[in-house]
Amino acid sequence: MLLEFLKNNLNLPDEVCEVLLASWQYSKELNRGDFLIQTNQVEQYLYFIEEGTVGIFYPNEDQNQCVGFGYSPSVICSFPSFVKKLPSEYFIQTLSKTKVVGISRNDFYRHMENIPSLERLWRKMLEEALLGRIEREIDLLTIAPQTRIQRLLNRSPHIFQIVPLKYIASYLRMTPETLSRNMKNTKS
Repeated sequence: MLLEFLKNNLNLPDEVCEVLLASWQYSKELNRGDFLIQTNQVEQYLYFIEEGTVGIFYPNEDQNQCVGFGYSPSVICSFPSFVKKLPSEYFIQTLSKTKVVGISRNDFYRHMENIPSLERLWRKMLEEALLGRIEREIDLLTIAPQTRIQRLLNRSPHIFQIVPLKYIASYLRMTPETLSRNMKNTKS
């Protein structure tokens, strides 16, 4: 599945895919509720989600705030920790049975130095992630719950099929009851 993702979704040449594939050595199967990374751990891997769904949570005093999701087929890590080699301020937890493969930070950065197309691809992925974060900030500035729900439906309708509503509600900063009530009046 990773090879297909590298070739088809990322449009990397075959020889680059083969070199990269050899470095994705870390494999892990997780049950629902398991942690991919916990708060205060330093992220050592960039993961490819082969199957399953994960949530990214920021711990706070009242409850853990969902700030994002990862699902097959995509890559995920505690990005600030991965880049800066500092302890993670949030945790990534599985929302369903999940299978991942990982490439170490050291191997990934070594490949970026040696493979210009990978570095360009990484920049493109970072640009997409930044655009997603800007959309998220706009969502959070939007007062009306129905508008926040509609924006998420427009951007990522599949989320409503693979993520339990309580986590979507947390992500949208509303109660599950508010989400449920407003979903009835939202166009899908």
